[in-house]
Amino acid sequence: MIIIGLTGSIGMGKTTTAKMFADEGIPVQDADKVVHDLYCGKAVAVIEAAFPNTTKDNKVDRVALGKIVVGNSDAMKKLETLIHPLVKKERDVFLKTAQKNDIKIVLLDIPLLFETGMDKLCDTIIVVTATPEEQKNRVLARDGMSEAKFKKILASQMPDVNKRELADYIIDTSKGIKEAKLQVLRIIEKISQTLNQ
Repeated sequence: MIIIGLTGSIGMGKTTTAKMFADEGIPVQDADKVVHDLYCGKAVAVIEAAFPNTTKDNKVDRVALGKIVVGNSDAMKKLETLIHPLVKKERDVFLKTAQKNDIKIVLLDIPLLFETGMDKLCDTIIVVTATPEEQKNRVLARDGMSEAKFKKILASQMPDVNKRELADYIIDTSKGIKEAKLQVLRIIEKISQTLNQ
């Protein structure tokens, strides 16, 4: 089984790109969705214990938690030590299930792929990129986003240029959806060919 690691900085079009792979029948595990699900279930009690008053109605209040951890590296590290083992458990289940079902290619959509060392788990790495102007326009168009918050998030992520240097494949989404889709199809074809060798 070939494990693709898909990553890209905020606003690069990673989620849309991951969906393109899923549309082609490749099982995708979205690390952000896993965390979101944990924040509505298994992680609530541990996060409340570590960061009091950051949960309500049996869910993690992402805004309250964000105020504590974004831009605070110690708090972020503390959060990661709580969340990463839970995410790993979910990922292990995903990979074991795919293997059991004889799936040939799976994709792990992990925003902090390099930052968390998860690239070592992957057979091939795809980095989703866009021009800095396109990235900024996309991110600032999001609800609740400010220039200051955008800068804080960027500071916590490996720079795009470094990610691209570590990639086996690069998908540039600033050329539009149609072109990104063609890039996805070409990559799937190349990876599928390696399975037949």
